[in-house]
Order: sequence, then structure tokens, then C-alpha cells
Amino acid sequence: MNYTEISEKAGQHQLEVYGGFHPDRQDKVPGDTKTLIMLGPKEPGFWTYIIKQDEFKDGLPNPLDRWSKRVIDTIGEETKGEPAYPFGGPPYHPFMTWALKTGRSWHSPIKFLVHDTSGLLVSYRGVLGYSEFFHLPPPPPQSPCVTCVDKPCITACPVGVLTPEIYDADGCRKYIGSSEGHECLRLGCNVRRICPISEAYQRDIRQSEFHQIAFLKNAPNY
Repeated sequence: MNYTEISEKAGQHQLEVYGGFHPDRQDKVPGDTKTLIMLGPKEPGFWTYIIKQDEFKDGLPNPLDRWSKRVIDTIGEETKGEPAYPFGGPPYHPFMTWALKTGRSWHSPIKFLVHDTSGLLVSYRGVLGYSEFFHLPPPPPQSPCVTCVDKPCITACPVGVLTPEIYDADGCRKYIGSSEGHECLRLGCNVRRICPISEAYQRDIRQSEFHQIAFLKNAPNY
């Protein structure tokens, strides 16, 4: 098994590799993992694909999480990788730490993770741990925020509840649940959307609304 084969398997389910790394002894990773691969939505087309899946038709809670587990479990079986997920806890796996170790995600000016291809719209659906050490493509040399001159994310929040100094989650929920915050609910967080990398990412606004509704309901998993 190698990186290219795993990428191809993920692509069959509208997922792609969002990075990977070779864990150190102190890293809390699944099993005897020597290579960890992180998976996220493949754009364009992820939401159009996923809403046709059974989990989005049965009326049961947490369709995206249930789909993610079914599909990534399957990829793991086919590629001999051990899956783990950012949902289903507590305890929760340290996905933010893992993302930073890939070298493809960084802390943005507002402290949220920014990814080299999905920007502030980054969403990890799961990881696969492999007991073999295999080659990974080199990550970008630096965060895209380094060359982002305007840094629009810093001032993009309409009500100032998400800035480099503060993240008021309850204030954010209150705003997006009001008539004034309808755009941030329907289109997705303005701070996340205004990132130049996010703007090029081509996420379907229906997915952003899905996440925002779950956040509004304070749902831990969705």
C-alpha cells in the first residue's frame, strides 16, 4: 500500500488526502501507526455526491458522521488502515494536533486552522493509521497566511465575536440565529468564507449551512 493507492481509494468516495505524517512515540495515534493519513471532502462535488448516500435519506441523526464512519471504515479494510474519527467521544482524538503535524494546516490569525487547499473551511472526516512507513509528498513550505497581505479574516466578523483576541461561540450562535445573521447561517461563517483559500475551494453552500445549523443547535457531532 502507498500514498497514491490510498488517495485513489478515497477519491472513489469523494474524499481526498488532507495531509499525513509519521508519528513520534509521544503522539496519540491508533495502534502501531507509522504513517497517519488524514481525509477530508474532495471538491468540487462533495455535497452533491454525499446527499445521495443512504445516510442522508433515512431520517436518522448525524448523517455526515455516519457516512464518514461507514466509508472510511471500508477504505481502512481495503487498504489495511486503522480508522479514527473526530466525533464519537469523549474522549476525542487530537485532530488539531495531528492536522498541524501534517505541515498542511496552520494556526490562522484568528487561531482557527487554515488548510493549504480548503482554507478556513477545512473539515476532517477521519484518519487512517498504517503500520508501515511509506513516503508522503512534501508539504508546502509555509502557511498561506504568511503571504496574505490583507488578512481579511481578522475583521470579517459582522458582530466581532470572532477575532484574533476572542471567540465567543455563544455570541456567534445568538447572531446566526437572528434575522440579522441569516447570511452567516445560510452561506456559512463570513470569517471562514472570506479567506482567499476558502474562496477558491468551491464548497457547496448547502454544506456550510448544514454545519452552521448543527453549530446553532450546539450539536457536538454532525
